[in-house]
Amino acid sequence: MKKIKNIFIKTQYDSDKQGHFNGLGGRYVPEMLIPALEELEKAYNQAKKDPQFSDDLMDLFNNYAGRPTPLYFAKNLTEKLKGAKIYIKNEGLNHTGAHKMNHSLGQALLAKRMGKKRLIAETGAGQHGLATATVAAKFGLKCTIFMGKVDYERQRPNVFWMEQLGAQVVPVLHGTQRLKDAVTATLQDWITNVDDSYYLLGSVLGPHPYPSMVRDFQTIVGLEVKNQLQEIYGIDKPDYIIACVGGGSNAIGIFNPFLDDAKIKLIGVEAGGKGIQKIGNHAARLQKNQKLGVVEGYKSYFIQDSDGQIQNTHSISAGLDYSGIGPQHGRLFQKDRVEYKYATDKEVIKAFKLLAKSEGIIPALESAHAVAYAIKLAPKLSKNKTVVINLSGRGDKDIFIVAEALKDKKWQDFLESKVKK
Repeated sequence: MKKIKNIFIKTQYDSDKQGHFNGLGGRYVPEMLIPALEELEKAYNQAKKDPQFSDDLMDLFNNYAGRPTPLYFAKNLTEKLKGAKIYIKNEGLNHTGAHKMNHSLGQALLAKRMGKKRLIAETGAGQHGLATATVAAKFGLKCTIFMGKVDYERQRPNVFWMEQLGAQVVPVLHGTQRLKDAVTATLQDWITNVDDSYYLLGSVLGPHPYPSMVRDFQTIVGLEVKNQLQEIYGIDKPDYIIACVGGGSNAIGIFNPFLDDAKIKLIGVEAGGKGIQKIGNHAARLQKNQKLGVVEGYKSYFIQDSDGQIQNTHSISAGLDYSGIGPQHGRLFQKDRVEYKYATDKEVIKAFKLLAKSEGIIPALESAHAVAYAIKLAPKLSKNKTVVINLSGRGDKDIFIVAEALKDKKWQDFLESKVKK
C-alpha cells in the first residue's frame, strides 16, 4: 500500500484559530489552565510543521502499533444481508485492540517533546486508559488513569492490564461514577500538577486544541481506508461510511479525509440504550431535543435538563455512555454533513452475535453500534453500493457484559467457582 507520510489535512469543516467550529468548541476552563493549553497549542503547531515529528509518528504507527490495520471485505455478512458490499476497517487489530492507540501515540510523542514526565487520562471503556498506560510504559513516563467506579467495575479486565503496565488506576466515586466524572477528576489533577503532567485526552472533545489534535492523529484511519479501497479492491471511493459515536474520535478519524466529498454519505451511530424516549436510558445527544451547553471546557451538545444540569446516561457500552459529543460532530450535525442515528442495546447484542458468527470477528460493544446500523441499512441498498464500517475495537474487554447480556450460564457458573476458590 502507498505509504502515508502526512496525516495533517485541511477540510472546510475545520475550526478557526480559536478552536471554534462555527461557535462550538472553544476553550472554557479555569484561568490557571489557560497557560497550559496555550503551551500545548504552540507545541502542537510546531510539531505539525516538523517533518521529524511526522516521521517518528509514522514509524510508531507502522512498527509499534501495527498499522495499517486491515480493510476486510465481509463476504459472508454481505451475502447474508443481500444488499450493499460491506467492508470492515478492523481497528481491533491495532496494538491494544482499538483505535485509541492512534491518538495516544501522537500525544505521548508530543508530551516527550514538551518535556513532560507524567501522563494523566480519563477512560470509560478502558481502551483509552489501556492505550495511555501502554504508551507511558513505552516512553518511560509515570501514568495515572481516572475511571468512574461504574466503569471500573464493568471493565475490570482493562483495569487489571493497566495496572500491569505500571499505571495507577483511580476509581472516581463522585457524580454518576461514569466517564464524565472521570473527565472532571482528570482536569482537577491537571490543575494541581500542570507543570510536569500531560493530560492525554481520549476523544475529540475538551478545550481547544484537543478536538482538532485528536482528530488529526485519528485521521490515519480514513487515509488508510481511501488507499486500501483503491489499491486492494479497485474502488474509487465508498458510498457510505458508518462509525459509532461517543465523544467521537474513531468516527472523526475515518470521516475526516472524506468530509469535502458530499457524495459520500457519512453516518455516526449513537448509543440508544434502552430507548431514546426517556432521559437516563440512553446516550443519544443528537436524536431529539438537542441542547447546547458548556461542559468540561468546551461548547457542544449535551444531554441536560431545562436548567442546564447534565443528566445521567446509559449504554451497554462503557465507551459510548457519555452525555456530550465532540464539537466538530456538533458542527457536522448542524450542516447535515453527517447523519446521526442510534442503535439500542438489544440491536447491539444482535449485531455482536451476527458479526461473530458470520465473519469470526468479535467487535467491541461500542463498534457493534455501527454494525447494528449497517445491518439495517445494507439490505436497502443495491449490490453495487459500498459500505465501510469502522470497527473501532475488539470485544475482549466486554466479556463480562456480553456474558451477562446473553445469560450464559456456563460462564456464570465458571465465575462463581472461581470466586469460591
